[in-house]
Amino acid sequence: MGNRRRKGRAVSGWLALDKPAGLTSTRALAEVKRLFQAAKAGHAGTLDPLATGVLPIALGDATRTVPFVMEARKVYRFTIRWGVETTTDDSEGEPVATSDRRPDRDALLAALGRFTGDIMQAPPAYSAIKIDGARAYDLAREGAPVTTEPRLVTIHRLALVEQPDSDTAILEAECGKGTYVRALARDLGRALGTFGHVVALRRQAVGPFADRMAVSLDALRDIAAAEGPEGCARLLQPIEFVLGDIPAVAVGGSAAIRIAHGQPVLIRGGQIPAPGPAYAVSAGRPIALGEVAAGEFRPKRVFGSGG
Repeated sequence: MGNRRRKGRAVSGWLALDKPAGLTSTRALAEVKRLFQAAKAGHAGTLDPLATGVLPIALGDATRTVPFVMEARKVYRFTIRWGVETTTDDSEGEPVATSDRRPDRDALLAALGRFTGDIMQAPPAYSAIKIDGARAYDLAREGAPVTTEPRLVTIHRLALVEQPDSDTAILEAECGKGTYVRALARDLGRALGTFGHVVALRRQAVGPFADRMAVSLDALRDIAAAEGPEGCARLLQPIEFVLGDIPAVAVGGSAAIRIAHGQPVLIRGGQIPAPGPAYAVSAGRPIALGEVAAGEFRPKRVFGSGG
């Protein structure tokens, strides 16, 4: 059993996938993993099936850096339909409340400030939040009453893009980890004396991953069919692409070997980074995540062969 090898290629890096509507993030991840024939893959931040846009996918050793992306800011553009609240806070749910009232531009602009900064937000009933050990969406699908506890989230920017008509408004939000755009639409509707739900949602950016660099599944399938998984690999960003906010510590020789075995090393030459998170680089390649403390680099997650 101990000699069992993981099936798949040892490929490492980050892909910005443009997830299509109607597909879960889990299914999109499985398709990317298949096209790359990768041994290991994970994504950084679920998108609802209704949503489209940037879904960062980590392959191989890049999966060890997923937490850095999960903490990053995200940018969404979304459309709210006024007058109806649904079970899911989007168009896939059943109506639970209606109103004939429609907010005008001035009222909407005035309300946006109340939803900017650090705010308390109750996640939707249909969400992955755990309640007594069970996922909220599982409880909701079983017909059980679901009450999610409000929690602190940060919305750095919330702007009105346009109002195509009295029934809809298109907004853009830049927010931190744990924010639910569906809940934002729901709460905006209530604050404006009406109701609201999301009818379109696109994630435009996650940390360093932006719309312009995202590749569609169809394009990825075409490349895989023409060039195989090696052709797909040219679309990958290196592991360090997501580590721009932490310092790199260059090592070589015996120090690199020690780090590869999970052992700390003294930092020699150059300026020692301030204590805190860092990553070690040898021959231009990241070899470990860790921290700087007392003049040492102390590895916490050592990169292997990409599997």
